[in-house]
Amino acid sequence: MQVIQNQKQANKPIKTYINSCYPSLTKSEQKVADLVLEKMENVMYYSVTDMADMAGVGETTVLRFCRKIGYKAYQEFKLAIAKDQSAVQNDQSENSDEHVKQENFISAIAANSISAIQETASMLDEGALEKALELIEKARSVHFFGVGTSGLTALDAKNRFLRIGRRTDAVIDSHIQAMTASTLTSEDVVIGLTVSGSTKDTIDSLKIARENGANIISITYYARSPITKISDVVLLSGGKESPMEGGSLAAKIGQLFVIDLLCTGLALRTKDFSLSMKERTARSVLDKIY
Repeated sequence: MQVIQNQKQANKPIKTYINSCYPSLTKSEQKVADLVLEKMENVMYYSVTDMADMAGVGETTVLRFCRKIGYKAYQEFKLAIAKDQSAVQNDQSENSDEHVKQENFISAIAANSISAIQETASMLDEGALEKALELIEKARSVHFFGVGTSGLTALDAKNRFLRIGRRTDAVIDSHIQAMTASTLTSEDVVIGLTVSGSTKDTIDSLKIARENGANIISITYYARSPITKISDVVLLSGGKESPMEGGSLAAKIGQLFVIDLLCTGLALRTKDFSLSMKERTARSVLDKIY
C-alpha cells in the first residue's frame, strides 16, 4: 500500500498531493498542512521543532502528518519539497541568457559565502561563546563529533586546535563516536557539528557522552533542534541549506567561522602557551616542505 501511495504521489507536485489528502487529516494535522501550503518555499529550511512550534502542534503530529501523506520521516518530506522547489526554479530560469546565468552564478556563490559569515556573526551569542571558551580551556581533552560534511569540518577543527597545543580529536565514524563517548568524563568536552541539528548518529553519540558527564557544545544552524536539547552551550552558525544542498559551501564556511572564533579566542586566553605550541608544531613539519 505504501509503495502504491508513493508511486501515485511521485506523479504530482507535493502541494497538489497535500490538497488531495487534506480532508482525511485530523484538525491538528491540517494545521501542519496549512503551514506547509502557505510557506512552501521556507518549510524545507525548518527543523521539526520549528515546524511544530509554528503550526502550534506537537512534534509527533508533524511526523504523523508526514507519514499520512506518504513519507517515512520528516527529512524525506523536506527532500520532496526541495525537489519540487528546485523544479520550479529551473522552469523559471530555463529561458535565461547563458552568459548572464554564468555571471550570476559566480556572483551568487561569492555573495552566499560572504553572507554565511555575516549571518553567523549576527546569530552568535557572545555570552555563549565565552562559556564555550571557558569549558574548552578547562577541559582535559576536546573531541569534535561530525559525520558527512560536518565530519570534514571536525577534521579542520582538530588541525586548528592541535596547532595551539590542545589535546584534541576528530571522530567522524558513528561507531567510533559512540565508543569514544563512553570513555569520556566531566573533564572532557565534546563539540557536536551538524547544520540541521537533527543528525541522528551525532546526537546519539553526544547523548552517551553527556550520560558519562562530558560537557556538550553544539554548532548548528537551528536554535530549536534535537541537538540543542542536550547541549550545555549552543553556538549558531549561518549558511542554511535545503535537503538538496547538503554539504553546501556556505554552511561549511559558517561552521569554520565558529571554529576560528573558538580557536582564536582560546589562543588569546592562553597567549604564551599557544604561541609556543604554534612554533613547536610549525617546526615539527619544516622538513615536510621543500
